[in-house]
Amino acid sequence: MMMKMAFNSSPLFFFFLSLFSLHVLNVVSFEFEVGGNEGWVVPSSNETNIFNNWASKNRFQLGDTIVFKYRKDSVMEVTEEDYKKCNSSHPNFFSNNGHTLFKLNETHPFYFISGVFRHCQKGQHMIIKVKTPEESPSDGGGSGGASSSGSALGNGVFFFPLFLMSFAAFVVV
Repeated sequence: MMMKMAFNSSPLFFFFLSLFSLHVLNVVSFEFEVGGNEGWVVPSSNETNIFNNWASKNRFQLGDTIVFKYRKDSVMEVTEEDYKKCNSSHPNFFSNNGHTLFKLNETHPFYFISGVFRHCQKGQHMIIKVKTPEESPSDGGGSGGASSSGSALGNGVFFFPLFLMSFAAFVVV
């Protein structure tokens, strides 16, 4: 009798375990390479919005990391006002090591500029909007361009159909 009761409750256990797994997947963080293959470079004169276009195609969430790869340059995180003026005199964050990791640890816009004279004016600047998990993907961010191709996994989109099929197969057996 005990064995039968344990067997009957196993689909319920599997269901709750799967739901918990989806929640865990939803809080996984990802690493994004700024600018994709090109990296953090001065854009050509006809592509001055290249970094903001790249950022708008990605969905950044709390805990994600962005990676800036560059040569003979720097990256600064600045205020919105300094971003608009390309003012590099009071950065909140500065790095010039060629491979900068920046952890997105708050849910607000982050403003980045190059610290090299005139690079920001030439288009080497970017706004990253960090979403909360509750915000829907339809409010401006996509999921393309993640260097680890993980955004779809982090949203549970990939695993929900798999979960449904597994649960249905388990209940039938």
